[in-house]
Amino acid sequence: MDLKIGIAGLGTVGLGVIELLAERAALLVERCGRRIVVTAVSSRDRHRDRGVDIGAMQWFDDPRVMAADADVDVIVELIGGSGGVALDVCNAAIAAGKPVVTANKAMIAHHGAALAEAAEAAGVSLGYEAAVAGGIPIVKALREGLAGNRIERVYGILNGTCNYILSAMSDNGSDFDDVLAEAQRLGYAEADPSFDIDGIDAAHKIAILASLAFGTVPNLAGVHTEGISRITSLDTTYAAELGYRIKLLGVANMTDHGLEQRVHPCMVPQAAQIAQIEGVFNAVVTEGDFVDRTMFCGRGAGAGPTASAVVADLVDVARGNVLPTFGVPAGQLRHVQAASMARHVGAYYIRLRVIDQPGVMADVTAALGDAQVSVKALIQHSHDLGDGASVVLTTHETGEASMLQALKVIAALDTVLEAPCMIRIEQL
Repeated sequence: MDLKIGIAGLGTVGLGVIELLAERAALLVERCGRRIVVTAVSSRDRHRDRGVDIGAMQWFDDPRVMAADADVDVIVELIGGSGGVALDVCNAAIAAGKPVVTANKAMIAHHGAALAEAAEAAGVSLGYEAAVAGGIPIVKALREGLAGNRIERVYGILNGTCNYILSAMSDNGSDFDDVLAEAQRLGYAEADPSFDIDGIDAAHKIAILASLAFGTVPNLAGVHTEGISRITSLDTTYAAELGYRIKLLGVANMTDHGLEQRVHPCMVPQAAQIAQIEGVFNAVVTEGDFVDRTMFCGRGAGAGPTASAVVADLVDVARGNVLPTFGVPAGQLRHVQAASMARHVGAYYIRLRVIDQPGVMADVTAALGDAQVSVKALIQHSHDLGDGASVVLTTHETGEASMLQALKVIAALDTVLEAPCMIRIEQL
């Protein structure tokens, strides 16, 4: 018997799903024993020419009605947004006893626990492989392939737009604004890129990965989030001089003070595997007690990779696979305290713009010493910033609270011309 699919949302990904299911129809029958057929669709504009023939598919003006239609077996939600119609569609489908497949990271990060509880109560699956890292099968890896491991840390490059920008800045010495404009021209960045460059997109994804890795309720509010807009070509140049690449990482690990979840630019050693991930590619690294370290790399967005992840979830449905949404039953997901970033311990890169005169470094190092922050390396380039000098230093491991205390004092010095730039150093 055919598995009849209703797709809510006919954007790039929705059309990619239709194309993949059509082109790989025979292969999918071999792999799951039945045809997967799109029989119904819903979108905002019925008459738009999308370059795909949807004439044989039943059209629904309201995707919530489609979700409850008896002739649809599975709902694929590709509308987007953390709530609203997208959430209504998923709730309607689950209430009607239908499995749901979604690429909606914001909805899963905000409402994943409630949706998981509803889906498990209804005996249906909630698939969201496409919500994290595009075509990389990281959800399946954490939920199934690594189920025998206690995960100690999960981290990765989770936003292709930011990785493209930082890669281009590092490779070409370009300024942030110029590379962002180029990324927009090439279609790698939206007209309003704030969701990406401010780290929000990556925060949604690390909240989901943390839930899978540690059996916790997704806690987006507990993700410390910083973007990349303050990174300059000076920073990428100094990073290379110090043996690092700058990457926007999402990191999650359990600490004595709770679950640490953070998204921010990082100095990554050039020898680290993740430092080699360039352009629009994503990568996720897991560290487990038995498997040690695994790394998954691939395209994190686009019609093909995301459609591939959607179809992987549909194959599970066609095979009759129903697993707990986050790897453990929804009722067993734990509420864990979020670890404060003030308790984070690590090394730091600090860039200062200062007046080029004697005594400046003595004041800076005094502020660091008073906060019990130990300097590891120092670089000074005089007269490279007009009337100022650029000073870069790295520290030994210290507490973030101490680092911020020192920076507050340093920023108030009359000889410091602009707010210090701080980038955390990750030893991977």
